[in-house]
Amino acid sequence: QVQLVESGGGLVQAGGSLRLSCTASGRTFSNLAMGWFRQAPGEDREFVAAISWSGGRTNYADSVKGRFTISRDNAKNTLYLQMNTLKPEDTAIYYCARGSTMSVLTAESAYSSWGQGTQVTVSS
Repeated sequence: QVQLVESGGGLVQAGGSLRLSCTASGRTFSNLAMGWFRQAPGEDREFVAAISWSGGRTNYADSVKGRFTISRDNAKNTLYLQMNTLKPEDTAIYYCARGSTMSVLTAESAYSSWGQGTQVTVSS
């Protein structure tokens, strides 16, 4: 079993930046993909970004392309999400997740372990 703990959320003004981290413990990264999802109030959880074990493959939601960057440090068992040019519509709880496969998939069903989430609030 793996435990995932997110950090780095907070309140930021529109146009600002935040970097989220997700630290894994237990049966950690192995060779699996990792991803970030988010859930805004009253909305379903949605895919944000995913990254392969090596970091060589990434996948982004259209809404964050060019603004967010996903990365990982396997030696530190840590996943990151650098978020730039934040918009009020980015306000959500952000979750990291460990994939069930090596593929950078967008579906929630492709991820087997989840963190508790960290709140990101972007003010206008």
